[in-house]
Amino acid sequence: MREEYNFSNARKNPYIKKAKQQITINLDRDVIDYFKGQSGSSGIPYQTLINLYLSDCVTQKRELQLSWK
Repeated sequence: MREEYNFSNARKNPYIKKAKQQITINLDRDVIDYFKGQSGSSGIPYQTLINLYLSDCVTQKRELQLSWK
C-alpha cells in the first residue's frame, strides 16, 4: 500500500442516497413463507423482494387501509 494517496480530485459517491440500512423487523411466519415462495419462482432473494414491494409502495404513495373489527 502506498504511504501517501492524492485525494484532491476525489468526489463523493453519487449512489450514497441509495445505500441500504440494516434493521431488525418482526414479520409473521406466513408473510416470510409467502415471499420465500415468490423467491423460489422468481430467483430473486426474498429479502430483496420484500424491499422491492415496500419501495413500490413508497413510489406509488400507497396509503394503508385498515379496518379493525
